Amino acid sequence: METDNRITVILARLRGGVAGIYAQWKLDELNEELGTQDWNDFVKELKTTFSDKIKAADAEWRIETFKQGKKKTVDFIIKFEALAMKVDTDELHAISLLKKNV
Repeated sequence: METDNRITVILARLRGGVAGIYAQWKLDELNEELGTQDWNDFVKELKTTFSDKIKAADAEWRIETFKQGKKKTVDFIIKFEALAMKVDTDELHAISLLKKNV
């Protein structure tokens, strides 16, 4: 029962945006099950849900829409490489995206 209380306290702190939606979904799920959730499973789920994968997906989307515009070529390449490193993409994929956006 103490584990459920710890989980509820953490979920109550998650407000707004994706965190708030996740918290409401998780609270609804816990109410329907009326059982206990394993603390380690909960922590693992939180880490998976809010890991750097979301940041990587955002960076990949930014790469796909990234244009040089009036930026100097050197500045464009530096920013593009920084985004590619965040996505952790291979060189061939980065080159194809670069060709598409130049």
